[in-house]
Amino acid sequence: MFWPVYPFDELKTFVFNALEHNASYYDHNIMGLPATYLDPKMFPADADFLENAPFIKSFIENPNHIGLHTYEKSISSFQGTQKLELDLLRICAEEIFKAVPNNYDGYVASGGTECNMQAVWIYREYYKNVLDAKNDEIIVLFSEDTHYSLFKVCNILQLNFKLLNVDFNSREIDFEKLDNLLSELKADGVKYFITVLNMGTTMFGSIDDIDSITHLYKSHNIQFKIHVDAAFGGFIYPFTNPNNVFNFENPNVDSISVDGHKMLQAPYGTGIFLIRKGLIDNVLTEEASYIEGLDHTLCGSRSGANAIATWMIINMHGSKGLMDHMEQLIIKSDFICKSLSELDVRFFRNEFMNIVTILSEDIPRRICEKYTLVPDMHKGQPKWWKIVVMEHVNWQLIDKFLLDVAQCNKDNLGMSLAYG
Repeated sequence: MFWPVYPFDELKTFVFNALEHNASYYDHNIMGLPATYLDPKMFPADADFLENAPFIKSFIENPNHIGLHTYEKSISSFQGTQKLELDLLRICAEEIFKAVPNNYDGYVASGGTECNMQAVWIYREYYKNVLDAKNDEIIVLFSEDTHYSLFKVCNILQLNFKLLNVDFNSREIDFEKLDNLLSELKADGVKYFITVLNMGTTMFGSIDDIDSITHLYKSHNIQFKIHVDAAFGGFIYPFTNPNNVFNFENPNVDSISVDGHKMLQAPYGTGIFLIRKGLIDNVLTEEASYIEGLDHTLCGSRSGANAIATWMIINMHGSKGLMDHMEQLIIKSDFICKSLSELDVRFFRNEFMNIVTILSEDIPRRICEKYTLVPDMHKGQPKWWKIVVMEHVNWQLIDKFLLDVAQCNKDNLGMSLAYG
């Protein structure tokens, strides 16, 4: 995993040159595209600061990255900035997720929800197109810790699903129950399986055991496709766990999605979808005949500005910079966990992730609310509260939180002795 660091001024030059290779609404002969630059009353294009603000400049220019640029053709009006998106996809697919060069497709989507739907949609259509499957012969499997978007996905795509049970403490999938479930589903006529596995669940940061799951599937001799939801973990877990197998070197991984607007601190609306070459053709929308290259994506039109911002961030840090940055988050997470253990506070955490989820019995609600910890449920009594160690979670904030927890434990001990 290696790509170099570029200084901001050099990245700025790359972006401005890319914009020069786009067709501009300001000074090109554009009469057929159903868009224009942003409203100049609100977004003036001649503001002095834009000389040093390539993302804002791109935002105002309003390039539409509709379509799939890893495909043979895409709309030529914005080919300059499309090349930056292609380089972002190259870094993510080849450097981070170990894809063979030019053996993947992908695009910058709105986020993990869209990416999950794009994946399941592709696999549903693959089973229908290639194996003549019926909807009721297809099942979507995902753990009970998986992001809620999967419920939306299955509802919209009209697919049946089953939740995979996890152990309360370890958050690991119960493979004995899964083994029985696979036998039951096969007996009920289910032939085709779509599984969404997690590289960092939203609540716990837990990592699904892909090797055990695929071994079990193969023992049942079933057809399966696997999408990796790495919306949270995709920009930290590969940097912190050298033995990570959630990548395209693993023949069982068919697609991966990751959010730039989490660990990379990119603007919201920056999901990255990657899939093995050819599979996305199952959702080619040929009716999009007025679009050069047609369209394979769920969203259609999409802003090029977010792709440019994410490309700049990932190149400004370089692989070494991102690795160092993620390691600092792990150091902070390690310290929090060590301190909580010394205070006899129970928690769950994957050692390579920056999410620490505390058992609700061991921490007062007032402290959780004071520090904006997130509960696993807002209706009823939470079982867990989570900390996400991000850039803004500095040592001073960590110390204040731990002092409050320690004081609360001391107060509780005093009350126990007084009434004991």
